[in-house]
Amino acid sequence: MNTSTPPAGDPDAAIDESTPACVLVFNASDPSGAGGLSADIATIASVGGHALPVVTGAYIRDTSEIFDHAAFDDDAVTEQARSVLEDVPVQVIKVGFVGDPENLSSVAEISSDYPEVPVVAYMPNLSWWQEDRIDSYLDAFQELVLPQTSVLVGNHSTLWRWLLPDWSSERAPSARDIAAAASEQGVPYTLVTGIPLPDQHVDNVLASPQTVLAHVQFELFDAVFTGAGDTLSAALAALLATGMDLGEACTEALSYLDRCLDDGFRPGMGHVIPDRLFWAQPEDDGSSDNDDSPDTDDPLSGFVIPPHDTKH
Repeated sequence: MNTSTPPAGDPDAAIDESTPACVLVFNASDPSGAGGLSADIATIASVGGHALPVVTGAYIRDTSEIFDHAAFDDDAVTEQARSVLEDVPVQVIKVGFVGDPENLSSVAEISSDYPEVPVVAYMPNLSWWQEDRIDSYLDAFQELVLPQTSVLVGNHSTLWRWLLPDWSSERAPSARDIAAAASEQGVPYTLVTGIPLPDQHVDNVLASPQTVLAHVQFELFDAVFTGAGDTLSAALAALLATGMDLGEACTEALSYLDRCLDDGFRPGMGHVIPDRLFWAQPEDDGSSDNDDSPDTDDPLSGFVIPPHDTKH
């Protein structure tokens, strides 16, 4: 899956091997920094890639809940993507929440022009939205985007309700059951997360209709997280873009997510956000410095930013 597309304006352009792998991302802006493009950019950079973020709209939200979403015009989405694709070789396309069926149509049209570029598609929980808009969005996603999707990523309950709405068995569908439903729309691989297990554990399974390719189990954290799905799907897309094998990329992406959650933080009064740059935090060497007095030799010592009280 290590393919790359030369810019449309220069089909013979050579790719500089020192340049990070580039991932074209379609997603909404998230002002809380919990998910959306904020999560994608930080995650892709953290695992060594370069994000090419296409803004498809904006969430109106805080760290607790999503209140609404404002979608961009589909022409604006198309022009953003076309402009960068004519300039930068792209190794993987990641599709997050794009807001409406018109934008899904734009994403599908663009990705169909680059059939050799793998597509990682993430389906978030849309229960915050109006029911009629959910139905039209899911129908359009299923018809337009899934046929071009290389790997579908989503929570077990979300994918179950979407892809197997008439499931009647007393047992919950397995990852292979969900992968089989996705494959009917053309998806070869599905990464199903959050499958309930005994003793406060969950399983995360990469499956095809025929087999399980990889799985990683997590112990549940005693916290509510926001942005885990975007983090996982972005990490998977970036690792695939570097040329990593699908099974290995999936295992690495899940391990990365586990560390992000383990070091998660609560910036506001709402949910915990994964720390996508956990590796950049300074290590605690156990030493303590009780000398809080300013360094008198430093001319900036004690400098305090004044309050913003500009008079108009």
